[in-house]
Amino acid sequence: MSETKSKNIFWMEGRVTREHRERANAHRGATVWFTGLSGSGKSTLAQALEEALFARGCQAFVLDGDNVRHGLNRDLGFSPEDRTENIRRIGEIAKLLTEFGAFAITAFISPYRADRDAVRERMTDGDFIEVFVECPLEVCESRDPKGLYEKARKGEIREFTGISAPYEAPERAEIVIRTGDSSVQTCVEQLVHFLEERGYLNLRPAIAAEA
Repeated sequence: MSETKSKNIFWMEGRVTREHRERANAHRGATVWFTGLSGSGKSTLAQALEEALFARGCQAFVLDGDNVRHGLNRDLGFSPEDRTENIRRIGEIAKLLTEFGAFAITAFISPYRADRDAVRERMTDGDFIEVFVECPLEVCESRDPKGLYEKARKGEIREFTGISAPYEAPERAEIVIRTGDSSVQTCVEQLVHFLEERGYLNLRPAIAAEA
């Protein structure tokens, strides 16, 4: 982790706390961190989950890899060092959204296990839900609408995860979603069921009045 250069700074606690927001929302805040190869279905699932949660009245927002690189992380490339910084920054934004009481849904390859673990360690226990989107490489390549895998195999794209750069699969993901032979609807149902079962959803509406 990079050293904090600013001195004499202090964390300010707001008068509206995370607990207040969660009670009003009737759900916990959490980061749902999708990780997997390009073409595995991360962005599709992230958007579908966001839509499903929003339909239930939840506060949810997707942080998408390409979108973030258009603005916040436009100065970063795809070297190992830049990939690490990319994930660090996203982790900080996801943490803030989680503290806001929302579901921060991320869709990044995030190939390095240590980078994902570093984000986990910055959060309170239970706030980080790692979702391994498992899909065979050949299926990912067959789904490739941008032709990135073809370019990578031709050497036109350097440091492409799964071809010329490594991908380290999670060792302790909270949930594994296999998209090679499952529909988007089935996968989202699995995710929503997980959130229900673990107590992230369906907090008693009555507790909003207890704040």
